[in-house]
Amino acid sequence: MTIAVGDRLPSAKFKEKTADGPVETSTEQLFTGRKVVLFAVPGAFTPTCTLNHLPGYLENRDAILAKGVDDIAVLAVNDWHVMGAWGQQTGGLGKIHFLADWDGAFTRALGLHVDLSAGGLGVRSKRYSMLVEDGVVKSLNIEESPGQATVSGAAAMLEQL
Repeated sequence: MTIAVGDRLPSAKFKEKTADGPVETSTEQLFTGRKVVLFAVPGAFTPTCTLNHLPGYLENRDAILAKGVDDIAVLAVNDWHVMGAWGQQTGGLGKIHFLADWDGAFTRALGLHVDLSAGGLGVRSKRYSMLVEDGVVKSLNIEESPGQATVSGAAAMLEQL
């Protein structure tokens, strides 16, 4: 079953790269009492994710935060080393959270996993964005095709805010 608007996020733990090494972050720490934009990608360093999806959120970071959002996070079913390297390479580290759902547990709990084995990627996250307020999903935008970043992109999220 796929998570829906009005549902509370399931409890989960992520890893994130910091200057001091990996830090474990929970859904409770990131979302409780806060308004957060979360977007997910099928994989760090993949073309659509790197060239289209992530740049929109980095370019519109200040505009999104100006709409009353406390934080922005990107999530992928990758390890924290890969997510940290992706954040560093794109200039996004320290601007938004790069969350590693290393085993895909959170993604599966949301019902937003997709098997991309035919493309050599294995089980990954669908491409989506959501606005979460105090742990509750307020908007959810799932892409029909993993190669698109339109309904889940920063411009679409800005319109929803």
